[in-house]
Amino acid sequence: METKQIEVDCPCCDTRLTIDVRTRTVLKHVRAEQRDGDGFVKPDDERWGTAVDRAETRVDSAQDKLDRAMREEREKESRLDDLFDKANERLRDRDGD
Repeated sequence: METKQIEVDCPCCDTRLTIDVRTRTVLKHVRAEQRDGDGFVKPDDERWGTAVDRAETRVDSAQDKLDRAMREEREKESRLDDLFDKANERLRDRDGD
């Protein structure tokens, strides 16, 4: 099975790049000063806070999308009824002429 991503260290700046082999895009980059002696990412409160904010925003956005979809679904029946009534009126007008 083919590996989906690889990690490469830049020889110039020692940044570790995580690359998706199939799409050839950089998924993640970690600068040398952001890594500990074992090569793992050092804990960073600012990055963690940013990630939490993004996750919370994503949850709020998902809830808004769900609410909007539910509202549209509830309104769909009345919109279709209106379209049906208009089509019937046009048919009656055309048959009456």
